[in-house]
Amino acid sequence: MGLDGMIGGNGSYVKDKDTVVMYQLITLEQCKHIVDWCHSRNLEFYLESNNGLFASKNFEEKGNPVIKVYCQRKGKENASEQTVRTVFSEMIYGGELYRDDCNKVSFILNSYQDHLDSIKEFPDLKPGTWGGADEIALFGDLGVKGIDKAHAIDELLKYLGASLEDTFAFGDAKVDIPMLEYCNVGVAVNSGGDEIKAMADYVTDDVNQDGIYKAFVHFGLIDDVLNLC
Repeated sequence: MGLDGMIGGNGSYVKDKDTVVMYQLITLEQCKHIVDWCHSRNLEFYLESNNGLFASKNFEEKGNPVIKVYCQRKGKENASEQTVRTVFSEMIYGGELYRDDCNKVSFILNSYQDHLDSIKEFPDLKPGTWGGADEIALFGDLGVKGIDKAHAIDELLKYLGASLEDTFAFGDAKVDIPMLEYCNVGVAVNSGGDEIKAMADYVTDDVNQDGIYKAFVHFGLIDDVLNLC
């Protein structure tokens, strides 16, 4: 349908049409620290940049079974057939890993202790997990400290001169909770985790079952031309 703007990097990047409203990056020194730390612990990872996703040497091999589990938890069809290549089709291998254009870094957890240790190792960054709640998380991540999706929305509203009363947020993961709490209406999709569904104002169907469309109809934002609700 086309997009007239976006928020990316867990809230570190905000764009409206052709204008970059906010962009906060991990520094080159922080990126080097993360890469060296991951290598020292045999953690496979990828760097998220506006210029692409840059994977560590063995990310694909280590990531294939993890991606299958992730897709199963999300209720994705043919989850057992999913691979890193199908989910991250444009992943770049063999690229420079010491980067100054990095939004965040995700790494495959060998155990939940890797995430706990990352909190101590990187007090200057924002550690998190995804792919499962707490001890069953599949990935850890490290992003810009003090940044989340709620902060990004606030910056966008200031730029647009728009009202918080007109905001709706949709999410499926723990990282989306601040966004759902901040916006006037927070909607969780059914494939999301228990935490976000428990705090949401409304729970809609899965994305691949027209959940976002159905929520728009439910709140009277569009007419139900497909008669799905």
